[in-house]
Parts: sequence; structure tokens; C-alpha cells
Amino acid sequence: MNIGIANDMPLAVEALRHAVARRPEHRVLWVAADGEEAVEFCAAQQPDVVLMDLVMPKLDGVEATRRIMAGSPCPILIVTSSVGANAWRVYEAMGAGALDAVDTPTLAGPEARGTMDLLLAKIEQIGRLHRAPETVRTSAVAANAAPGRAPLVAIGASAGGPTALVAVLGGLAADFAAGIVIVQHVDQSFAEGMAQWLDGQTPLAVRVAQEGDRPQPGIALLAGTNDHLRMTASGQLAYTREPADTPYRPSVDTFFHSVVEHWRGEAIGVLLTGMGRDGAIGLKAMRAKGYFTIAQDQASCAVYGMPKAAAALGAARAILPLGAIAADLQSRIKRAA
Repeated sequence: MNIGIANDMPLAVEALRHAVARRPEHRVLWVAADGEEAVEFCAAQQPDVVLMDLVMPKLDGVEATRRIMAGSPCPILIVTSSVGANAWRVYEAMGAGALDAVDTPTLAGPEARGTMDLLLAKIEQIGRLHRAPETVRTSAVAANAAPGRAPLVAIGASAGGPTALVAVLGGLAADFAAGIVIVQHVDQSFAEGMAQWLDGQTPLAVRVAQEGDRPQPGIALLAGTNDHLRMTASGQLAYTREPADTPYRPSVDTFFHSVVEHWRGEAIGVLLTGMGRDGAIGLKAMRAKGYFTIAQDQASCAVYGMPKAAAALGAARAILPLGAIAADLQSRIKRAA
């Protein structure tokens, strides 16, 4: 993979170069000393992934991410001195289109190898996602599935998702008469913090989905592990490692297909901004089952990948700007209640 580095700290750049050099299939394409340079370099020589610091002169990592995704979109991995200490800014960067985040590796000490291995694992995961095949194995629809609890809103999102989720959830009333389940591409280490962050920006209660949870009106449940979230025949949520070979973890397609298989009540599928194609085939299956389906429109997406794939498949009955999705959900759920 060709890798761009955006970091103004020489020691951090050296550690990143050292980590990348451990894999002969990777090479550093360029190093930007600030956010403005990163934007310019992405336009001139687009890398397979950018390792983006959060705090830089001229343009910080959040704004640089936003501009790159608007002008020359490519995968962005936030690499910062402490993900935990910068959690809210990490979520802002993910809302702008970054895919994941990791602590800056160290060059020396007993933890050096572990920090470099973690960085390389994140890079390789992004590489698998970026090379994901255009078809996804689908699961069979069970005609006699066990009943679920109606109604349900199933939401999938990836790059740019946190900001989009704030817009959707923030536009719903506290007494919203449907359970909400969200599958956002996010590492499990960020899930709890993201749920708390979202909870503070919407009248709804937002928390991480636990094994055995049932969707309930007024509560949004966020997939919280690197395993896939599924709806079971009993109408409860469960986590599973299968399918093990998908590059998307947790997978929107896996959850949408499980809704088709096991949920008999009213349901709406929503596919928001994101890189790749995850969720498009699952949304198509939801539409074929008779559920109403929505995809975010191109103009309001941070990354028009997943909704674009859904639109190409005819998976969405409605293609809406981000600002209109909450009102549409509110209206439809009132009619269904």
C-alpha cells in the first residue's frame, strides 16, 4: 500500500516510517508537515491510506480530513498521541470521514513492538476493506421466522457516520415510537465512548448493544464489538464472528440480512455515508421483503460509497438529504404506530 503521513512531529514521523518499513508491501508515498500540505498532497498523489495526526499547524486533522474527503477522498486513519485523551476529536474526525484511530507508535521501550503491530493491523484492515469485492454472500430468508418486536429502524453507517448519526438521532423526539439499532464501522475500543457522545446530542437514550437486548422505543443501540451484530429468531440481539471473511466488522449487511430473516414487525432500513459497499445488498433484501428503505443522497454524504452502491442496486425506496431523514422517519413511525 502507498501511505501518506500527515504529522508535524519529527519523532512521530520517524516512528511511523519505521513501522511501515516492517512490511515490504507498504511504502511511504509522502510526508506532509501540516494539514494544508496533506490536502494538497492527496490531490496530487492520492495514497491508499493517510496516517493523519489530529493536532497540526495551519489545519488540524479534523478539518484536513473533511477537505480531503470533499476533494480527493481516500481512506484516512487517525494516528494521534493518545486516542483516549482526544476521544471527542477522534469522533469529529470520524464524522468528517476518517475510518479508524490508533495511538502513535513508539520507537523504544517494551511497548514499541506492540504499538507498531497495532498500527500495521489497522492499516491492513483498511486495505482489506478498500479491496472488498463488489458482491457479498447473502443469507437465505426464512419464510417462517419467529416474530419480532415492531417497529424497528435499522441504520448502517461508516466513514462520516458519527456526524450523520448526530443529525438523524438529534432530529428524533424522545418519545420516538420505534427501537433503533445502529451498525457503525468503528473499532470496539471506541464504541462505548461513541455511544456516550451520541447520547449527549439526542433526546433519545443511546447505549452499546448487549447480548440479549431487545430493541425498545426511544432507545438507540449501537453495535459494540468487532464481531457482527445479528437479530435472532427470538427478536433479541446477539454477536457472532461469522461471516469471518468479511472486511467490514461489524457488518451492516450481516445485520440487515438478519432483520430480513427474523423480524416480522414493521421495519425501516437506513444506509448513511460510508466508504465501500457494505449494507447495499442487505438494504436491497430489506426492500424486497417489503420494508421501507432509505439511502442518504450524494450531496450530503461525507463519503458517497455505501449509499451509492445501494442506489445502483435499486435498494432504496427513498434517497434523501441527511437533513430530511429524521423527519421522514418520524412521520413513517407515527403512521406505523
